[in-house]
Amino acid sequence: MKSLAIGFVGAGFNTNFHIQSLVEVRNCHVAGVTSRTIDSAEKSAVYANELKLGPAVAFEDLEAMAADPSIEAIWINSPNDSRIAVMEAIAAGNAKRATPLLGVACEKPLARNLQEARRVVEIMEDAGIPTGYLENQVFTPSVVRGKDVIWRRGAAATGRPYLARAAEEHCGPHSPWFWDGEQQGGGVMNDMMCHSVETGRFLLTAPGADRKSITPISVNAQIASLKWTRPEYVQQLKDTHGEHIDYAKKPSEDFARCTVTYKDEDGNTLIAESTTSWSFVGAGLRLSFELLGPEYSMRSNSLDTGLEAFFSRNVTGSEGEDLIEKQNAEQGVMPIVAQEASAYGYAAENRHMVDCFLEGRTPDLTFYDGEQVVRILMAAYRSAQLERSVDPNDDDLIEFVPLVAQGKWRP
Repeated sequence: MKSLAIGFVGAGFNTNFHIQSLVEVRNCHVAGVTSRTIDSAEKSAVYANELKLGPAVAFEDLEAMAADPSIEAIWINSPNDSRIAVMEAIAAGNAKRATPLLGVACEKPLARNLQEARRVVEIMEDAGIPTGYLENQVFTPSVVRGKDVIWRRGAAATGRPYLARAAEEHCGPHSPWFWDGEQQGGGVMNDMMCHSVETGRFLLTAPGADRKSITPISVNAQIASLKWTRPEYVQQLKDTHGEHIDYAKKPSEDFARCTVTYKDEDGNTLIAESTTSWSFVGAGLRLSFELLGPEYSMRSNSLDTGLEAFFSRNVTGSEGEDLIEKQNAEQGVMPIVAQEASAYGYAAENRHMVDCFLEGRTPDLTFYDGEQVVRILMAAYRSAQLERSVDPNDDDLIEFVPLVAQGKWRP
């Protein structure tokens, strides 16, 4: 089988995680990287070449990269506010090609709001380019294996699962734009709840069943600022990310919870509970999942790694993330995630997307699925704003923009 030549849009933390994961993926290589600055694009291209995933080169212009015959598929990891412009540039570049792009994959969330998500879907449909929605937690090995065992043994014997829980918690994002509600489209809800609500839906959906086999009928959510609007942490954000990140004037939520109620094809009630936080202080990033049914349950916690180290107070060194993503300490008992790109699902999702684009198959998650996740998120923001449950199928959501994304939210 031929090797899929991938071009990356964006050269930040997430792109480098994807590049790292491609070491475990057959039949692909990194052919190009473009970013807001040529210097950052060159750094990611060098990283890909160091991992023997190239030859990768840096492109100054996205449209030129999309038109270049050395590129066959594009992975989008740029900031959320750039989605429409990025898609338009890709479509314009694709129109100049002798043969069309084999696929475009976009990192979560698909867009900042439902109107933008619909536009993104339309642009790719008009261009005739296959799409993939990059939601790594659905491909997390513990989630995939846990779902398989629960449905094959527990559900087959005593009935389908009815309650899923998913949580993602850490101390806050790496880059300044994540903290900017207008640029990012919200706070932790838009940044991370997309993971949790989609993983909950995935766990509750029967293996091989269509997404529409369970229907969301109600969303109830809450957002809050628990940590980062306290004066000392307002100043910390300014010191770290610049004076324009001012949570005394324009905060984003650092905590969110969301309950999605579904009905299955037989009318059974199913519930997915999600919690996300930028105000969690522990060893590092914590992902937890549960699936419960009539006579069984399943749980997974990413900090239960099976590998840990202990460092006494006499062991000192510089801060880093060499043990776990969002590492908060360098002393004491520290869990170690041996292969983060695999443990968090990046390798498996990229393997799936590469195989689908090369073989001309529709990925399990497309831009349509990404749009449905954005719909749930907008319903959740609306629920938090109105302090009541919301129908996620309401047509009014197409025009809804969260107060956080308008810079008008006041906790």
